Amino acid sequence: MSSVLSSAAPSVPTDLPADATFSDLGLPPALEAAISDLGFTVPSAIQAQAVPALLSGRDIVGVAQTGTGKTAAFGLPLLAAIDYDLPAVQAVVLTPTRELAMQVADAIQSFATHLPGLNVLAVYGGSPFLPQQRALSRGAQVVVGTPGRVLDHLDRRTLKMDNVRFLVLDEADEMLRMGFAEDVDKVLSAAPRERQVALFSATMPPQIRRVAEQHLNRPVEITVSRQASTVTSVRQTYAVVPHRHKTGALARVLAVSPADAAIVFVRTRGAAEEVGSALIEKGISAAYISGDVAQTEREKIVDRLRTGALDVLVATDVAARGLDVDRIGLVVNFDVPREPETYVHRIGRTGRAGREGEALSFVTPSEQSRLRQIERTTRQSLLQVEIPSPAEVSAHRVQTLLARTAARAELDRLDLYREAIAVHLAQNPDVDPFELLAVVTALAVGDEGPVAVQHGDDLDDALSRAHLTGGSNDRGDHPERGERRRSDTHVAGGSPRWRVAVGHRDGLQPGALVGALTGEGGLTGKDVGKIDIFGSFALVDIPAGLSADVIDRLARTRVAGRPLRIRLDSGPRPGHGASRPTHGPARGRS
Repeated sequence: MSSVLSSAAPSVPTDLPADATFSDLGLPPALEAAISDLGFTVPSAIQAQAVPALLSGRDIVGVAQTGTGKTAAFGLPLLAAIDYDLPAVQAVVLTPTRELAMQVADAIQSFATHLPGLNVLAVYGGSPFLPQQRALSRGAQVVVGTPGRVLDHLDRRTLKMDNVRFLVLDEADEMLRMGFAEDVDKVLSAAPRERQVALFSATMPPQIRRVAEQHLNRPVEITVSRQASTVTSVRQTYAVVPHRHKTGALARVLAVSPADAAIVFVRTRGAAEEVGSALIEKGISAAYISGDVAQTEREKIVDRLRTGALDVLVATDVAARGLDVDRIGLVVNFDVPREPETYVHRIGRTGRAGREGEALSFVTPSEQSRLRQIERTTRQSLLQVEIPSPAEVSAHRVQTLLARTAARAELDRLDLYREAIAVHLAQNPDVDPFELLAVVTALAVGDEGPVAVQHGDDLDDALSRAHLTGGSNDRGDHPERGERRRSDTHVAGGSPRWRVAVGHRDGLQPGALVGALTGEGGLTGKDVGKIDIFGSFALVDIPAGLSADVIDRLARTRVAGRPLRIRLDSGPRPGHGASRPTHGPARGRS
């Protein structure tokens, strides 16, 4: 058996010191290395109690609210129990929602960086069944999913529980509240009698007690409370922004921010690369990191941020663990964190070393209720602000440019420019020198005139609608829906290039992508052109374009266990820094 729990693994501690670190928990070396890479040092209360108990083989009932570190508390022991040479499902995690299923799957995968051959699959309703079935048949060892979809796979025998040795119920009370009690019972009953179960719930109503009594074997009960947090050195703000316009809004915010450096937090590794690449394409000095970036590369990027060679870092929560850089004056929550404690951890990256910082959260119209929970946790009110307009961005750049003129004048060596201006005015006697200076200044700050301003109108109109209507007509509230484009997807004068959110790190092969496009999208092989595959995304030419219906179908299609999320590509092309973290000149175009 190739489980990471081998005879060489450290023994499970029974009496941990009050100042215990992760190295005291008895984790196998491969998992210790992974959490060290991620920057974890001190376990949370639930982790310090649950990890040793689960490593020793006990069932547990954990009464812990969201934000206490539950995922690592069960995810690390779960991975310790896996035989990664066995291509069969050995662990099943049930979650109440698809969003949580994706988050938990990503987190578990990030803990498995030193476990070769370990495959984690998220399954949930609302996405095609066949790609999930294929991923299961290829040998996923950990399945994270909603009860209904897991039961669907069990009923169709596409998911076999014969080798399952570890089961987790995450947010059990929420699953029961949503009506999943019968489904949960069926899934647990389908597992072998010799298995280990971890049940986590924010509350312990009678229904949860009955589940524990029926399906758990003499469980250890662990209860931890969530500590309220206050952040006083950070000005906390939010802006209502439809999802599909967040990148444009972010570029404007960064263009006018007085902060020395900024961190932009996103939920997933795909979003980190997508947002980071978009900022780089706009000429912003940016880089991106996620949990799958090698530790040496992560250290290089953070060092550039610390020394001023980099101004903006786009990161997932996992990748930013332990990051401490005094220069950071702005934290942007590109996505509102699901857990208030995550919000507190994020904004704690600014306002350090006696400095004041600012935290700005982008909130879609449908997410505004989450702010109340954050305000209760931080015991502070968040101030609503407006996204800068193109005119405000240009005005800020002009002021920044003019502020540098005195220092530049002292350095002299301006004869070349004086002569060029004199010649131009002599050749164009009707030109007003002040008008010429205005034009040159506009060009210097990247204002190309009405065409460039018109390009921003869609964002401004969307922001106005979101502000006035609360976003009731906005279809960009949800990340998946917000990625889809309108039906006019043909690009005049060239072959449309499409971007999918699956790449080399997911095991994507060209044949699999072509198969998805032809099988789910109804295309033929002749419809598909050149394919370029990068780390976490791929680009594909589809000369005839795609209809809105085909885009909707393909957006839900999964390849290599991940959704394609296909959309027209507007980011950098190969050879322009899209395939790896990089940076461009500071403070670029809006």
